[in-house]
Amino acid sequence: MLVAVALLLLKYWDYVTNPWTRDGQVRAQVIQITPRVSGPIVKLSIQDNQLVKAGDLLFEIDPRTFEASLEQARAKLEETGDNYQALFQQVEAAKAKVDESRAAVTQAQSSINKIGSEIEKDKAEYDRQRELLPRKATSQRAVDRAKANYEVSVEQRKTAVAGLAQAQASLLMSEANLAEAKANLGAAGDANASIRAARAAVRQAELDLEFTQVRAPVDGYVTNLNLRLGSQAVANQPTLALVDINSFWISGFFKETAIGKVGEGDKAVVTLMAYPDAPLEGYVDSIGWGIAQQDGSTGFELLPTISSTFEWIRLAQRVPVRIHLTNVPKEVKLRVGTTGSVLVMTGTAGSEKEKRPVAVPRALQ
Repeated sequence: MLVAVALLLLKYWDYVTNPWTRDGQVRAQVIQITPRVSGPIVKLSIQDNQLVKAGDLLFEIDPRTFEASLEQARAKLEETGDNYQALFQQVEAAKAKVDESRAAVTQAQSSINKIGSEIEKDKAEYDRQRELLPRKATSQRAVDRAKANYEVSVEQRKTAVAGLAQAQASLLMSEANLAEAKANLGAAGDANASIRAARAAVRQAELDLEFTQVRAPVDGYVTNLNLRLGSQAVANQPTLALVDINSFWISGFFKETAIGKVGEGDKAVVTLMAYPDAPLEGYVDSIGWGIAQQDGSTGFELLPTISSTFEWIRLAQRVPVRIHLTNVPKEVKLRVGTTGSVLVMTGTAGSEKEKRPVAVPRALQ
């Protein structure tokens, strides 16, 4: 009898000497499932409160519109590729024309140089014939023939110079056409802007089609499901909630008078109201650095809101303490928003000593 009383007193003593609070709450990451595209729901693969695994199909949006958009984008990509090839051939043709014009300029310049030599030769012969004529060493006919040859060479040079000018003008035009063709083509190969844009449009259409199937991002519980077949899903508007099954923690709200004893890493015991005889083990993960204040906040007509208080009563504020759970009994089903009591065993941070968790006495729950 005395042993039982002693054990009972020790059980209560933990809750007298260590910070504890009845104001504990089960928390978890709640993911708002939001579709990326709009459309009517044609397949609903879940029920309310169902457990789903990451990657499971939640619902499907009518894909037909997005399939058509994908086909259109692929056709546009093919058309863009054909246009690119046509422009590329224009560039190649313009390059060939530039090479041809440069060859014509070179040939014209060579002709001028060759005719220049002929002119010098014909002029020298004409001068020689004129010098020989007074000495009766040649005939007037020979002089006239030499003069005609000289004049023909001069005219040929004029024609060659004109041809060079024309070839140079043709070269300038060919170079301008090449520059225009290159500008129309843009960057070559995969760097081409039109091809990249068309490919990006195809990828966007593929993604939109993929987005018609909305899948679970994590393992969790579907809750508060209000969707129905035929309902209109709207892009970027949440449609249902998914409670991440691997993200549960406990928020314990401790009086500021006790928070000074609590340290990160201290072991904690949580007793949920739904499971009074199945304590949960954990440790202090972190302590909140601030809470919202009502006094001084802006109220009616932008005036500060001040709550009435009694001068002889000073209520302690409560600070949130995050408890990371390390051991949850199999029979305990954690549900977001349910409450319980939290005991922090001060001075146990880093301690290797194991101590069996004890549920909060019912009188204190």
